[in-house]
Amino acid sequence: MKQKISRIRRRIKADLDRERYEHTLGVMYTAAAMAMRYDEDIDQALMAGLLHDCAKCIAPDTKIKLCDRYHLSVSDIELANPSLLHAKLGAYLAAKKFHIRDKDVIDAIASHTTGRPHMTLLEKIIYISDYIEPGREELPNMAAVRKLAFSDIDECLYRILKDSLVYLDSKNMPIDPMTEKAYQYYKEKLGKKEE
Repeated sequence: MKQKISRIRRRIKADLDRERYEHTLGVMYTAAAMAMRYDEDIDQALMAGLLHDCAKCIAPDTKIKLCDRYHLSVSDIELANPSLLHAKLGAYLAAKKFHIRDKDVIDAIASHTTGRPHMTLLEKIIYISDYIEPGREELPNMAAVRKLAFSDIDECLYRILKDSLVYLDSKNMPIDPMTEKAYQYYKEKLGKKEE
């Protein structure tokens, strides 16, 4: 597995701009650290972290065309904000271009942008790692979220989902319904009251 990760890492470096590649490495290593903390498969975390943004630097119009070519559904929200497509397109490319057969890795890539109800441990790790990796610009509540990531993964996930919805709403940006569903699911799971 280590050799495969090294080969893919070289290919990813060529596909991404410098900042996105550095972010990718940050997510990969943060995911590995979280996998160690929560007794999850480290190789899966490394691979999902490495490939999570493999479609990020594709131009918006090209993302839409590729989704159409590969018969990947595109919602109205995704048409309005094609950046959201990089998760589902990335999952497809991970399987087809990088020959990843591990369904758990593919699912973690696919859900890393919006989250979803009933996320697996690996999905949570990739979603959270994408948000907290060391190179990420400081977002509100970042210090608290980083601590939660290593003490209570569900509470951390809920906090990120909540903060993301507040942020998107404050910027008047379209909100993917899956993010709202994920937020509601973890709010109910954790017994959070209306705020």
